[in-house]
Amino acid sequence: MTLDVRELGSDDWELWRDIRLCALRESPAAFGSTYEREQGFTPDLWQGRLADPEAVSVLALADGSPVGMGAGFQDLPGHLHVVAMWVDPSWRGQQVGHRVLDAVRQWADRHALRLHLDVSTANPTARRSYERYGFVGTDETRPLREDTADQVERMVLPQRSG
Repeated sequence: MTLDVRELGSDDWELWRDIRLCALRESPAAFGSTYEREQGFTPDLWQGRLADPEAVSVLALADGSPVGMGAGFQDLPGHLHVVAMWVDPSWRGQQVGHRVLDAVRQWADRHALRLHLDVSTANPTARRSYERYGFVGTDETRPLREDTADQVERMVLPQRSG
């Protein structure tokens, strides 16, 4: 199988929508949004999100089928907030998430932005994966969403030296 990881544009909105909705159904406690909220998004909204010049969306495709995703948007000065990270369960443990992060990081590097993200405090597997990538916990926590008691911790990727 060939794994292709690439940045998306507005023409890719249906691929992005389909994997995003799949991710929200499969891992509802991992995201700051919900399937119920996003299933009603219009095509224009999906396209607009992918066309935002201050954001990036990345898809991992195995022989043309989406198996992983990630995105980022500028939130704090000099930072890209990594969001929407998800890998199909049958592809976990095969570095798909790290390949997606590589693409997000390349985009951030081109825009002189540092990466940070939120990880569920109830998901030690995701946290270990981010730590292996180089992210460091900050001990800053907050609720995942208003409708849940689930917490997330902010992690940052230190700047590369040199």
